[in-house]
Amino acid sequence: MGLSLLRTISPSPGFWTQNARVVFSSNMSDTSYLAGARPQAYTDLIAGLVFALLFATVTWSFLDLQATYVVTVGILYAITAYLIASNLPDTLPQPGLGSANRITMARCIGTLCLAGLVTYAESLGTLGRWSIVGLGTGIMLLDGVDGWVARRTGTSTEFGARFDMETDAALMLVLSALVWAEDRTGAWVLLIGAMRYLFLGAGLVLPALRGELAPSFRRKLICVVQGIALLIALGPIIPDFIAVSVSALAMAMLICSFSIDAVWLLRPRPL
Repeated sequence: MGLSLLRTISPSPGFWTQNARVVFSSNMSDTSYLAGARPQAYTDLIAGLVFALLFATVTWSFLDLQATYVVTVGILYAITAYLIASNLPDTLPQPGLGSANRITMARCIGTLCLAGLVTYAESLGTLGRWSIVGLGTGIMLLDGVDGWVARRTGTSTEFGARFDMETDAALMLVLSALVWAEDRTGAWVLLIGAMRYLFLGAGLVLPALRGELAPSFRRKLICVVQGIALLIALGPIIPDFIAVSVSALAMAMLICSFSIDAVWLLRPRPL
């Protein structure tokens, strides 16, 4: 599923932390373009808007949706682009957002297009539901590409990692919303996507929950289960009782994982 997606359930605080991850630089020692890094990144964001609207238009035509779908995706992208632009680092190791972050941006755009389908989910036919499963699967598989590229070239950075993780978290939230909107389960399934955000919110009240957590195989495994379970639940050929069962299993595992992390972060520490 991709190692970076596996970090999605880590309850690290904050959003879009400042630093940039970029890869495929032909000459990492050449920093002559750093002064113009932000303007070039803004150009990438504008290009992303064009791509988002194009992809949304194709989806609108393919699934015979209302024109408001394209507008919704455009608005969601504008909000996302603002968050990215507001937190861009002062310098970037590569022109623009960089190769790895552009891959993450493509995944983000796919997630936004899925988000725009939430209000149409109940009326979508078999073709539309399979399209959701296909796009969701593609986004999750592509998640491994940006992380692999960054690790292989040794250019992983905090901004890129956070951008990747927030995209993963948003995808889980959107998938859980689609499961609910398609009436495959009750509203409780929304907790699967909302759990991380609730944990972050709890950290505002209990600062100890904002502490750093060591990498955990348990967290990675449960995240894989989380994504697979939601995609299974969205499958048109999946009976409702299976959709409910796999979603409930994923949520139970997620609650246990967050509970373990919360207990560890809130444990008494020696003076």
